[in-house]
Amino acid sequence: MGSTGLSVQQPTLLVLRALKLGDLLVAVPALHALRRAFPGHRLVYAGPAWLADVLSLVGGFELLPANGLDAPLAVAPGTVDIAVNFHGRGPESTSLLEAVAAQRLITHGTAGGGPPWVEQMHERERWTRLLHWHGIEADPLEVQLARPQSSSLLPAAAVVHVGAAYGSRLWPETRFAAVAAALDEAGHEVVFTGSADERERALRVARRAGLPDTAVLAGSQPLAEFAALVAEAAVVVSADTGAAHLAAAYARPSVVLFGPAPPEQWGPPPGPHMVLTRPKLRRGDVFAAEPDPALLGVGVQDVLAALRELGVL
Repeated sequence: MGSTGLSVQQPTLLVLRALKLGDLLVAVPALHALRRAFPGHRLVYAGPAWLADVLSLVGGFELLPANGLDAPLAVAPGTVDIAVNFHGRGPESTSLLEAVAAQRLITHGTAGGGPPWVEQMHERERWTRLLHWHGIEADPLEVQLARPQSSSLLPAAAVVHVGAAYGSRLWPETRFAAVAAALDEAGHEVVFTGSADERERALRVARRAGLPDTAVLAGSQPLAEFAALVAEAAVVVSADTGAAHLAAAYARPSVVLFGPAPPEQWGPPPGPHMVLTRPKLRRGDVFAAEPDPALLGVGVQDVLAALRELGVL
């Protein structure tokens, strides 16, 4: 969508959240609320282009490519009716939206007449609270996504997601391998997922678990195919990543390992989800190269016990 792509006949609502998959997924309840509140608007989500397949599962939004906050949004000033800041509270995101010159700005702080920022708050509640402040009803537990059009190629697989965006969230390979071996021994078809950059890590985990390279899907799946895999999974084992948020969106059993980020802010909603962490050990440096002590405090037996509680083992 270029700067001339917004219709002057139909009012446009623009949401800015130029972040990763998990960030999109925790904003889903607020996106559902906006769709209901403004049924006559064209709904546009400014975020990374690679999220388009999952954004389509939210329903009603089209994607305007935006990678971070370094470049102006490709929107002609005056063509947006309502601009919504779901990116953050800083001057960079606010300035990007102010440059759009929307008729109405929904954001935290004084710029849009919004609520003060609360640091210790669940991300789903942060954005639904912002909408409540502006008179828009929203339910922070409305995390559901539409089913992908294509079915999973491996229905009822046990998904072991070995990757994470930062080293602070990387649970040791030997521990993932031990969990995968236990799932395999219990009769599950185990698959290893992650990005292309994480494929070698996934291969090492699979080999340590005594499983073939063909069980490694990391780097080989488009995002829509990955969503379909999770939507029909028997269980998902993952650090605090987009895979865990997809499991929550589809109410699939999951074990989620938390390190630097507290589950009180990023954890799954009520459902068949087990959260494991050691909060007293948490260092909290998301961008650290080494795993957070709160993550390392979770052992293989902790995960196996959680899987047994979920009825998976």
